[in-house]
Amino acid sequence: MNIIVRPYKETDISEMIQIWNEIVEEGIAFPQEELLTFETGSEFFASQTHSAVAIDTDSEKIHGLYILHPNNIGRCGHICNASYAVTEESRGLHTGEKLVLNCMEQARLHGFGILQFNAVVASNIHARHLYERLGFIQLGTIPKGFRMKDGRYEDICPYYCLL
Repeated sequence: MNIIVRPYKETDISEMIQIWNEIVEEGIAFPQEELLTFETGSEFFASQTHSAVAIDTDSEKIHGLYILHPNNIGRCGHICNASYAVTEESRGLHTGEKLVLNCMEQARLHGFGILQFNAVVASNIHARHLYERLGFIQLGTIPKGFRMKDGRYEDICPYYCLL
């Protein structure tokens, strides 16, 4: 298996939507509650500053993706935000690490100076360990900042790193 990260192509959109919707349906990471359709997904991925996929060059299977976009505007426009999605069956293959490293590089290329994650769910231990290993700093904790799929609230932990 040879997983690389590359910019998405139109032909990737259906698989990207499946992966994105898998995370939304899990209800433990993304704030979105509505699933993407082909129409809304095409528009969503195209509207980002950069969208990329982690793909196995041997099988052409997409294992994950990320989106990169500004976190704010104007005087805070140098701060970007990103979301990552890895298929359940692809977790543990270091796909997330490849996605985050590529995202950091793309963020620099697009002129951003800070990458910030606004709402990392506290129980998302694998993501939190990855971010910390890559030099991200936790800004604190927002008690009960994320409503889980089952209706209970969980803390969120904002993270950032200087690019």
